[in-house]
Amino acid sequence: MAYGGGGYALSYPLVEALVAKLDECIEKYHFIWAGDKLQSYCLADLGADLIPEKGFHQMDLRGDLSGFLSSHPTAPLLSLHHFGALAPLFPGMDRHGSVLQIMKAANVDQSRMLQQSVCYVRARNWTFSVSWGYSAHVYENIFPRSYLKLPIETFRPWLRGWFPFYMFNTRRVSRNPCEAPHWFFFDSLEQVEGGVVTSYTRKFIRNMTSCSFSGDISADPLASIRVFSPITPKEGRKVECCDVEYEGADVANIRLRDCRSDEIIS
Repeated sequence: MAYGGGGYALSYPLVEALVAKLDECIEKYHFIWAGDKLQSYCLADLGADLIPEKGFHQMDLRGDLSGFLSSHPTAPLLSLHHFGALAPLFPGMDRHGSVLQIMKAANVDQSRMLQQSVCYVRARNWTFSVSWGYSAHVYENIFPRSYLKLPIETFRPWLRGWFPFYMFNTRRVSRNPCEAPHWFFFDSLEQVEGGVVTSYTRKFIRNMTSCSFSGDISADPLASIRVFSPITPKEGRKVECCDVEYEGADVANIRLRDCRSDEIIS
């Protein structure tokens, strides 16, 4: 059964089959009051079972969703239910302005929205994590993708006192400079030959010391991150790898690409 709030989708042929049997089904299951549950029974009788889709979100969370959206699963973003219980998606914006902002990227390449790419500047011991169209993180340490896939717990549970609070694992917000990222948020995009460049800017200072005792690998000078994404087919989105160009200025340039055969993202 799919929650109606989180959303579900039916194919046109399935809708046609359902309409033909709907009155009969309602009479058969007259004791079921919830529409989504009733529909799941009707569809089961037609031989159609639910196929879970990670992009439908029954967002039983409150507060700041940035930690969740920055580690979104590899699936198209389709819905965020209970959106009114969440803080605005972008710092310094209201909820309406945040929706308009994130739609700038979604209108250009919906299939790539929030898809996470991880790459490294090993000379500086930096890790970059880009959530396309939303945010970019810079860590002054090397972390594997298996770790960065865990959402940072910037949000709160829907109800206090219930354990476990979430149906997924999380990372706690850290004040350790070797664990806490520098946060950059989507600012603008530009369509260029062969793809799109999205820009992410620093909205607030991390306000920590450098992870390195010498301070020579601090990411504090970074003011913005530019990400080039090539034009790719919209079907079958998969994890992408990336390369970083950084020569000590206040801008880092990242180019997304297909992962190479047997490439390990760590």
